[in-house]
Amino acid sequence: MVIIGGRAHNLAQIHEVGRLGYPYAEISLNDPDEVEQQIPELLRLKDTYGISFLAHYPNEDNPFDAGVLRRQFLPKIKRLLELSHRLDISKGTIHFWIDRRWAPPGLIPEKIVLLGEMAAYAEDQGTVLCIENLTERYDSFMDAFDAVEALRMTLDIGHAQLLSRENTSFRFIEHVFEKIAHVHVHDNRGGTSVKDDLHLALGEGIVDYPAILSRLKERGYSSTITMEVKPVDMPRTREALDRYLS
Repeated sequence: MVIIGGRAHNLAQIHEVGRLGYPYAEISLNDPDEVEQQIPELLRLKDTYGISFLAHYPNEDNPFDAGVLRRQFLPKIKRLLELSHRLDISKGTIHFWIDRRWAPPGLIPEKIVLLGEMAAYAEDQGTVLCIENLTERYDSFMDAFDAVEALRMTLDIGHAQLLSRENTSFRFIEHVFEKIAHVHVHDNRGGTSVKDDLHLALGEGIVDYPAILSRLKERGYSSTITMEVKPVDMPRTREALDRYLS
């Protein structure tokens, strides 16, 4: 069964997602010290609204320097995974850029080693670690999935519309469907830069959600979908999801 929740970037948005009645909020876990201070309030919000949490971990310190990532990013992620365990978080999304088209020689193998360490640590903490597509196409993820059995994917359908003539979700679904454990939905009008990642309500952009979600449904997708839109846009987006998935 597909479970639909909402993205929450801060405590106020967790309140909004909870008041809207969604079963989970995908929360930002960025700074370990800040998250640790927020644990009591986060647990209170879980109890107040009867919701669970998924995690959205921070961006990389420097996606082009494996040494910096090992010294700075890896310890940060490990602490955040420990805090995720305290929040009973079963699934978390990580940005970890491995686009083979533009990565310098030798970088991706080093990053795959780091992914393996993070995914193994996540598994020890009871969390499934999901790598999210940024600019990557499916072939950029193949080596990582082959090397790291525990690693799963967050298919971000909105990101898949950028830097591509055809939404790359179709190819991800075709080639790595068994690794897709989570989905992000939001709309945009295409484009080639970060500013084009608009996170609009479904139907306000050009993403072919009826076709993409139909393909997921045909393959038997039955896990979580996070609406990565503003809370005010979540009811409209939920209505669209219900139509497309029915």
